[in-house]
Amino acid sequence: MALVKKNGKAKKWLYSALACFAIMIIAVIADPGTETETASEKDTGVKTEAISKAVDEANTQKALQTSKEAAEQEAKKADEQKAKEEAEAKAKADAEEKAKAEAEAKQAKEDAVPREYKSALKKAESYAETMSMSKAGIYDQLTSEYGENFPPEAAKYAIDNIVFDWKENALKKAKSYAESMNMSDSAIYDQLISDYGEKFTKEEAKYAIDHLE
Repeated sequence: MALVKKNGKAKKWLYSALACFAIMIIAVIADPGTETETASEKDTGVKTEAISKAVDEANTQKALQTSKEAAEQEAKKADEQKAKEEAEAKAKADAEEKAKAEAEAKQAKEDAVPREYKSALKKAESYAETMSMSKAGIYDQLTSEYGENFPPEAAKYAIDNIVFDWKENALKKAKSYAESMNMSDSAIYDQLISDYGEKFTKEEAKYAIDHLE
């Protein structure tokens, strides 16, 4: 009787142990959380790596594009600067060539002027500077048989090419008449424009009277 009871307890214990083991097996099978979590983490890591790689590639492409645009801009500036320098050099060369051509043409023109014409011009400049004569007065003196006796063509060349301040000459003559002959303004004006006097223009004579002190 005691043996039967003992065997019954052993069976109960065995059944209980088997039941607990079965429950544990079922629990493990029913709860794959650890493996799922590991797979999820792995999947997240792959996605993160892919995103990071895509961002890096995008940044690299952007940097390359920026570098390319900068290089193109620099090349454009260099081309523009080169074109500007070439244009300036060409303009300078053209200006120098033009100036040279004009100088040569002027020299050729001067070389073609007869000696007598040049002499008439020098004589005209001398009369204008030393005697304060008018343009018409100088012409008469150059062509007069009692003066320089130049041909009319030579005298005309001299008058056409002389550069002088005729108003200032008229004023000098007016001062001379006023100081040496004590003449009135009206008389001086008449003497300045007279065909038998200085032969200044009316404008030149008026300037002289207006500035006479």
